[in-house]
Amino acid sequence: MDVMGDKATLYETGRFVQPSDRDEAVEGAEEAAEEVRQRLAAEAGDVEAMSVLGAMLLRRGDLDGAEPQLRAATAAGDRAAANNLGVLLHQRGYADEAAGWWRIAAVAGSAAAAHALGRHHRERGDEPAAEYWLRQSAEQGHALGAYALADLLEHRGDAAAGQWMRAAAERGHREAAYRLARALDRQAADEGDDGADNGVAQAAEAEQWYRQAAARGHQRAALYLGAILEKRGELKEAGRWYLTSAKDGEARAACALGFLLRDAGDTESAAVWWLRAAQDGDGNAANALGALHAERGETQTAERWYRAAMDAGDVNGAYNLGLLCAEQGRTAQAEQWYRRAAYAGHREAANALAILLLQVGDATGAEPWFSKAAEAGSVDAAFNLGILFAGRGEEAVALRWYERAAAAGHTEAALQVGIARLRDGDEPEAERHLRCAAGGGSAEAAYRLATVLDARRPPAPAHELGESVHLTKSECEEWYERAASQGHRRAQVRVGMLAAARGDVVEAARWYREAAEAGSRNGAFNLGLLLAREGSEPEAAVWWTRAADAGHGRAALRLALVYARRGELAEGQRWADRAVSLGPGEVAERAARLRDALREELSA
Repeated sequence: MDVMGDKATLYETGRFVQPSDRDEAVEGAEEAAEEVRQRLAAEAGDVEAMSVLGAMLLRRGDLDGAEPQLRAATAAGDRAAANNLGVLLHQRGYADEAAGWWRIAAVAGSAAAAHALGRHHRERGDEPAAEYWLRQSAEQGHALGAYALADLLEHRGDAAAGQWMRAAAERGHREAAYRLARALDRQAADEGDDGADNGVAQAAEAEQWYRQAAARGHQRAALYLGAILEKRGELKEAGRWYLTSAKDGEARAACALGFLLRDAGDTESAAVWWLRAAQDGDGNAANALGALHAERGETQTAERWYRAAMDAGDVNGAYNLGLLCAEQGRTAQAEQWYRRAAYAGHREAANALAILLLQVGDATGAEPWFSKAAEAGSVDAAFNLGILFAGRGEEAVALRWYERAAAAGHTEAALQVGIARLRDGDEPEAERHLRCAAGGGSAEAAYRLATVLDARRPPAPAHELGESVHLTKSECEEWYERAASQGHRRAQVRVGMLAAARGDVVEAARWYREAAEAGSRNGAFNLGLLLAREGSEPEAAVWWTRAADAGHGRAALRLALVYARRGELAEGQRWADRAVSLGPGEVAERAARLRDALREELSA
């Protein structure tokens, strides 16, 4: 029987599997019967039975009972017994004597003994001897020997380590499979864009080794496998592997499982796993618990967990404490926590600190923190630097920061670059940035992009109001509509105008009304025009009044005309006066003539 290693290693090999509760009694009885059989054979002088009986007793921890059996079998030349005698003596603390028996067994061809002897020499710093015996073990196909040799060679930076790690993994060594997967992962990441196909192949192979190691009970392999599956969207299987790893005590898996459960809507179960992970020292889980309690308004509990995260070495804890204090108006404490996180390299904390300093009027103090955050990769900080320099009138410097943020996908920064390029007359570049910003959800960018495209359109064919004209919507109208649907008032007015140009009065009225109700004076004025043309002058006057009160000169002139026609000359004169003051010039001129005429009529 070829047994080697200490008791823990015996179980780790999987050669001795713990029985389940259901079969424990049956297996115990069978083992007892087998022990009796081997003992009878050993007493009759059977060397192999002595060796097997000694191994059984060794495995059970009965060193006193195992030793005479193993010594007797060893004396009769049984190499497995010599190996196991070495294991027994090693457990008793007689390492040198153990090594002597391992040497005898190894010379006789025991791969397990060669592995044990190699480890013995490595523990004593004799690497040449360790390599010799580990290589003997590995070349005989021993998985633990191959793994130990790979570990030794890797420690020395020897390129041959990889082949032995792979050999150990192929022979079922779970730690070797895990380490091989990690190495392949790193290689895939290092390949980058230059070796995309090779990187994909390495990532796929890494997943297979993670899967093999996880299936053999490796908790970190199960964690990494879960992360791969989660990234790919296979959440159900990812959750199973996270659960397996978490149950084995991997705090990061418990934390990841908590996030999966939260995203699935099961906050209570998520909190259970976060608590388990946080109690095992996972800072990310402590932060998640803090955020959960903060959302519930339990600020004291949230603060306790954020502090726990910070104590676990997670700098996000200090940042989150800063956010919590800022929300409560505790500015001085918020600044303290932001500074602590920022000095530890937390870029968003540096950005938040700069914003806080800016809010209290310390622009000079804010700028270096914005810069530090931006240089560390904070897109928001780069955008904020653009705002800071634009406020000082340093447009060129502001544009550089806007461009940097826009290149990283910041929507509002792309809008600012687009506006700047329009101002400079660089329409193609302006359009490119406006498209990025509009695609990112900016209503203002969608509106401005639409105006750029609108200016290129040929004039629409003339038609009578109300005439049905079936025209395909242009791209500019689609952008106007996107902006309008996001509540952009000028876009709503423009969509209404385009609908009116198509003869779609109902659609035009809908958009004009939406803009007017949101406070657009042009929307109110145009809605009034539409209603007046449809014969609803009283309702039109209501909307013109709203527009005129908001400063729309043409609406005031329209009201003056309405009241003049009704014979309400004084009210007409009042609105004519208002139109004169509001303008523009053409409106003011017409309103002045109307006002004078009404005045003469009133004085006649």
